[in-house]
Amino acid sequence: MLKELLESNNLKFDEKFYSDCEVFTKLLQQWGSVHNLSGRLTKEDINENILDSLYPLTFIDKYESFADIGTGAGYPGLILAIALRDVKSYLIEPRIKRVSFLNFVKASLKLDNLTVLCNRVEEVKDLKVDLITSRAVTNTSLLLDITKNIKKENSSYLFYKGSMLEVEIENAKVNNYKIVNRKDRNYLYIKG
Repeated sequence: MLKELLESNNLKFDEKFYSDCEVFTKLLQQWGSVHNLSGRLTKEDINENILDSLYPLTFIDKYESFADIGTGAGYPGLILAIALRDVKSYLIEPRIKRVSFLNFVKASLKLDNLTVLCNRVEEVKDLKVDLITSRAVTNTSLLLDITKNIKKENSSYLFYKGSMLEVEIENAKVNNYKIVNRKDRNYLYIKG
């Protein structure tokens, strides 16, 4: 089911990826109901969130490192780390319950490329990444501001956004960006 969904969106992965996603789905369903990690815990909802997390791989450049701000239940950062095991991945999440879940999945799947940081992004030190991602955390202007300490000179941004994107772009005064739309999701890709 997940494989067909991803392949119909031009996303192809090996069998290891799909078995890892099965483990992730089971763990999220177990932890999610107990720790209120996500309101959407059906297999269909989780598959849609996995697709939502991975869809930008169809149009963004490749990177050696990324940081996901406010990863929560794993979207998009944990899913990207599972799919891109050769990319150094950082999940920055301030809530302890969510960090515990992310670390449990990391250990269960042996994600050696992944580091989970229990912190607010503005307090993270000694980390610089090529790509900064975030889904449903705050507005674009504030995201650009609170992530400047982890940004390299030419870092890019990938923000998963809803309907207020045009106003946010205007307020943030961003240049050199691309908006890709899928269903109710807008992906804002700001090239570094």
